Amino acid sequence: MQTGRLILRRWLDSDREPFAQMNSDAVVMEHFPALLSREESDALVDCAETHHIQHGFGPWAAELNETGEFIGYVGLFTPRFEAAFTPCVEIGWRLAGEYWGRGLATEGARAVVDHAFHHLALAELVSFTVPANLRSRRVMEKLGMAYDPHDDFDHPSIPEGHPMRRHVLYRLKREDWEP
Repeated sequence: MQTGRLILRRWLDSDREPFAQMNSDAVVMEHFPALLSREESDALVDCAETHHIQHGFGPWAAELNETGEFIGYVGLFTPRFEAAFTPCVEIGWRLAGEYWGRGLATEGARAVVDHAFHHLALAELVSFTVPANLRSRRVMEKLGMAYDPHDDFDHPSIPEGHPMRRHVLYRLKREDWEP
């Protein structure tokens, strides 16, 4: 997929090092339970590629059109945990900190939403994060995703008592999508 400033594509081995750097950056990972080791980061890349093979979609590596530089990912996932809203397809993103505040996550996510609804014929997408992750919540709102506090949930993969266990959930139905 291509947007005005981004190419969203499958992962390359050359993406692994900058992705690992992102995943070990305390600012980028502020709203995640822990920083990731190189091995954990590489496992996420492998998981993304496996997801593409199994489902025909997944997290796409994001690169800048102008420079070809890897800046993170934007894509679709099927969560592996059980919750009131699963099974579902989640849209998510993670960009290197130096690319925040430029609208790149929103630009990439718009292309992914359009792909999800018009090419994959999905009926609904969800997105979730910790309540304090205002940057990601703002992207969700720019996409037209709806938030209902009744959908807030405790993430089952995060231990009880952990400050990041509580999550907010946003939803977007195909009939509500306005590109």
